[in-house]
Amino acid sequence: MGRQWLHAKRAIVNLKKGQVVQKLVKEISVAAKLGGADVAANARLFAAVEKARKASVTREVIERAIKKGAGVGDEKMTLEHIVFEGYAPHKVPVIVEVMTDNNNRTSSDIRVIFRRGQLGGAGSNKFLFDHVGIVEAHHPDKASDLEAAAIECGADNFEPLTHEQNDDIPEGVAGARFTTDRTAVHAASTWLTKNGWTVITSEIGYVAKMFPELNDADRADVGEFLQELEDHDDVLRVWAAVK
Repeated sequence: MGRQWLHAKRAIVNLKKGQVVQKLVKEISVAAKLGGADVAANARLFAAVEKARKASVTREVIERAIKKGAGVGDEKMTLEHIVFEGYAPHKVPVIVEVMTDNNNRTSSDIRVIFRRGQLGGAGSNKFLFDHVGIVEAHHPDKASDLEAAAIECGADNFEPLTHEQNDDIPEGVAGARFTTDRTAVHAASTWLTKNGWTVITSEIGYVAKMFPELNDADRADVGEFLQELEDHDDVLRVWAAVK
């Protein structure tokens, strides 16, 4: 029984790893489609490629994903970008970004997941979020001045990030999430990179303005719902008003 469970556990881990790699490759293609194939000039693409390399995605796969997103070569990207708005259990606002080659299939899947919450129409809860640029990065110097870095890179706000909050941040270093104007994401990422920071996320996204009060049981319930969304192959990003 123990040996059978070990094999089952390994299968689950391998499946999760495959899903992560698939999402990383899709993110590379999306970043190339939205911002061009030049890694040095596309902060989102640069961050996506770095994540893929850390996950041991091969150079060949990365290059093919970039070409596909940029429309170079035989493969063309036909994915459609869709945004769903709604509420997780306990009335937690959620925005879900999807990239899909089959709108009907994906929309049906998302509706099924939202049976545990409430799926709204377009514009039903975007007003509860700020649509901003988001740059997450870390610096080897634990005593690094986050406020000074935020000012210098042109961020409007910042908050410290730890390894527990984002496992892409090594333990014992200075991590931070910088929020910028949507037009300033690349400039902020470029400054941080040139000044000793390692950028792990660079994108335009949604930051909640307010956070509902949740007890531990409610938080666990919301967490399960959000994880189910994250696990869907076509879901690119999930933004939720939960700390």
